[in-house]
Amino acid sequence: MRAGGGRPPRAADMKKDVRILLVGEPRVGKTSLIMSLVSEEFPEEVPPRAEEITIPADVTPERVPTHIVDYSEAEQSDEQLHQEISQANVICIVYAVNNKHSIDKVTSRWIPLINERTDKDSRLPLILVGNKSDLVEYSSMETILPIMNQYTEIETCVECSAKNLKNISELFYYAQKAVLHPTGPLYCPEEKEMKPACIKALTRIFKISDQDNDGTLNDAELNFFQRICFNTPLAPQALEDVKNVVRKHISDGVADSGLTLKGFLFLHTLFIQRGRHETTWTVLRRFGYDDDLDLTPEYLFPLLKIPPDCTTELNHHAYLFLQSTFDKHDLDRDCALSPDELKDLFKVFPYIPWGPDVNNTVCTNERGWITYQGFLSQWTLTTYLDVQRCLEYLGYLGYSILTEQESQASAITVTRDKKIDLQKKQTQRNVFRCNVIGVKNCGKSGVLQALLGRNLVRQKKIREDHKSYYAINTVYVYGQEKYLLLHDISESEFLTEAEIICDVVCLVYDVSNPKSFEYCARIFKQHFMDSRIPCLIVAAKSDLHEVKQEYSISPTDFCRKHKMPPPQAFTCNTADAPSKDIFVKLTTMAMYPEDHYRDRLSRDMGHTDRIENLRKIWVFLKTAFHARLRCMCTCNRCTFCICQNFLNSDLLQSVKNKIFTAVLNRLRARVAEWGAMLLADDEGSITHQVHAVSSVEDSIFMESSQGPLFLEARHVTQADLKSSTFWLRASFGATVFAVLGFAMYKALLKQR
Repeated sequence: MRAGGGRPPRAADMKKDVRILLVGEPRVGKTSLIMSLVSEEFPEEVPPRAEEITIPADVTPERVPTHIVDYSEAEQSDEQLHQEISQANVICIVYAVNNKHSIDKVTSRWIPLINERTDKDSRLPLILVGNKSDLVEYSSMETILPIMNQYTEIETCVECSAKNLKNISELFYYAQKAVLHPTGPLYCPEEKEMKPACIKALTRIFKISDQDNDGTLNDAELNFFQRICFNTPLAPQALEDVKNVVRKHISDGVADSGLTLKGFLFLHTLFIQRGRHETTWTVLRRFGYDDDLDLTPEYLFPLLKIPPDCTTELNHHAYLFLQSTFDKHDLDRDCALSPDELKDLFKVFPYIPWGPDVNNTVCTNERGWITYQGFLSQWTLTTYLDVQRCLEYLGYLGYSILTEQESQASAITVTRDKKIDLQKKQTQRNVFRCNVIGVKNCGKSGVLQALLGRNLVRQKKIREDHKSYYAINTVYVYGQEKYLLLHDISESEFLTEAEIICDVVCLVYDVSNPKSFEYCARIFKQHFMDSRIPCLIVAAKSDLHEVKQEYSISPTDFCRKHKMPPPQAFTCNTADAPSKDIFVKLTTMAMYPEDHYRDRLSRDMGHTDRIENLRKIWVFLKTAFHARLRCMCTCNRCTFCICQNFLNSDLLQSVKNKIFTAVLNRLRARVAEWGAMLLADDEGSITHQVHAVSSVEDSIFMESSQGPLFLEARHVTQADLKSSTFWLRASFGATVFAVLGFAMYKALLKQR
């Protein structure tokens, strides 16, 4: 189905082909009608039965292939007849206008026989065909009309002549039309009014087309409707003529120069009564309806491919459409939808899609009405969790029609694979999922409701049966608006695979419950300790007295051990809205998971690796220096012996100790000044953290005006190891040490 810019949808878009079966008494002219249609002349010799004829789509008015099947009582059995009836889309009952017996057989044999082979709720459309009209001077319509009134499945009656080629093409056009544009689902001839299903479908179409929701279709809306359905606008005079026709028949069909719902329904009733029901069917099919007046699966659920590890989000055009939909129904302009306004919005749905839990999933105002931000958030949530349902809802709202897009799939953005985000160290996603894990009553619900800006007082007003396991709201990270989706995971011994999949994990424990942290620690070790999913531990109910957790180590030490951020104190027992700091932190961790993982990895390995590398460098240089300056004597007079005696002298050792004491005092001053910024806060912890190098003599050679000086440093803190200035000094000293050592070696060789 094309959008409004292309051709209007034809019935061929709904049907692949049409199969027409001709039945009737012998010698009424069934075969002659088929042969006259094909050859455009009356055949001199008529066979007992014509072969099946297929008319190509390009030569039929509706552009649909048409199969015409003849029946011969002399050549076919009753079983074959029953099979042909079951395969047909429409049946033409042929009688001879000059043969009363053949007319009587229409009601006594053929109509009952056909109805026995079809369901009562899906009767085949019937066309009565009066052949041989060239043999009489009168019409058979007076006899046929009572039959048409008795049987509603009869679409029409056509009198024709195979010999004179009278109404032959019209006969098969009406037969095709009876299949592609059936009257039965639309209109009830007995009551002379449209059927309830048709009224319901046209009412939805009217409400979608009423874009300003004022209850009438103004000229602009009528022109848009005409263009998307029939690919042509109406001239101003034509619009006025349509309104005048409505005014003439019903008093309240036009209001404020706009067409009301009653006027809209009256026009379609008029089309059907005048035999132009293809007009109504064109409108219905443009808005997604099938022959049973149900929205087709192709319309509601267009194809959308979603690769693994990808998520679905609404794009900019979808948000603009939803914004206009919200504005259309926010009649009092208070930026919130009241229950009546929300009910009016959902009148185009076959059911109410949102339950009372939605009001506790998204932001609402003080009266509990969904705000504009909450409206967009709920659509974002539906798109992320169940994109097929989102496509269905957008279909009910008429997204593809009003935006003139191919389908609702154009409203969806499928994000790229998360692995690519990790490789590129940046993400294009706007929605991030956080699984909130903890024991029952630890404060998870409070965390979810705090995201919506609700403190403890407002949370206590929520009914138990209206609670939600989800909460979604916008969070700003570095000036970017992102959606954070919180999911409350029920307490269980082991999490399922679906409960593990997320962008960030929030582990919640109750500071006043000594048993609550153990569950968080166990779940972390089972599922997240070795994963790349960032985790944040939240100490909920921080306004209460904190008790010691019954676990081997404290939550703070647990975080330090596993290289996680320290526990975040949180409470929703506040006078105003609770703080959103933890939500900003969670969203940031979800946006940059590689940074969090790299930090954990570097804290695990970086310190040890750097010390080990430094130790290897100094051991290599020192070994090389001593290996190449081996002395073969003990004269105490050569240059080597003099240098060795100097290195081992009490004077140099005294200088080394004084410099070491000065450096250590400086480090202590730094510890006192920086406090928690360093990983150790006393001399013992410093010595413990750098135990890997405490037994290595790391010498730095420095050139000064007094001569060469060797400085031995046994203790280096992690803060200094991370300092770029330290690394520059160490690299420069090692280079100078190697160059001067090699020069001294060359000089000693020359002396020997």
